[in-house]
Amino acid sequence: MTTIAEPLRVDIWSDVICPWCAIGKANLDRALERFDGADRVEIVWHSFELDPNAPAALAGDHAEQLARKYGMPVEQARRSIERVVTTARGVGLDFRYDRIRPGNTFDAHRVLHLAAERGLQTQVKERMFRGYFTEGAAIGLPEEVERLAVDAGLDAEEVTEVLESDAYAAEVRADEADAHQLGATGVPFFVFDGRYAVGGAQPPDVLLEVLQRCWQERTPGVEVLTVADEACGPDGCEI
Repeated sequence: MTTIAEPLRVDIWSDVICPWCAIGKANLDRALERFDGADRVEIVWHSFELDPNAPAALAGDHAEQLARKYGMPVEQARRSIERVVTTARGVGLDFRYDRIRPGNTFDAHRVLHLAAERGLQTQVKERMFRGYFTEGAAIGLPEEVERLAVDAGLDAEEVTEVLESDAYAAEVRADEADAHQLGATGVPFFVFDGRYAVGGAQPPDVLLEVLQRCWQERTPGVEVLTVADEACGPDGCEI
């Protein structure tokens, strides 16, 4: 296969409290395991707040919170949660909704922009996913955001400086404006190689197909459609 100088970039808009975003990333990982060019793929995370007006932390039963937010019976909310938990388990994720503590994610997104500059964005993102969905970290509290980010390898002093300022606020807003321009009304929202957009937690087979299509379209070469018998070869022409 011809070497491609520039990496194949996958831009992902998501929120750290979005269960389908964590599942979508797990599906992408499975697709990459079967993709020949996986070592040439660059993943870039972009900010998307599911609830920009949320308080720093919400208390109470999560099913009851969902029922109030979406105007559904509590039992229906519980069934929805169980479906998500079962799906997550199928891709190796342990979602513990008995521990979950939702909250505002603006600070988490700002720190993820710092992580991008330090080459640790995916590590921090996945640490936040695990902290929130499995460990019950209150993702809207600055001290919890800092703890998770430092666990993933960021410098504690740098994270503190970001959280105590308005650093990367403009970058978060720019990401959200880009999402709006692209027509992304929900997450996860993937853009492959700046060309193909895929919404939702698609199965690995779908994501693999898009990766392969992008790779093939970027690889120089000539596709041989057909060869006739009437041709000359190294030994001359047969007439």
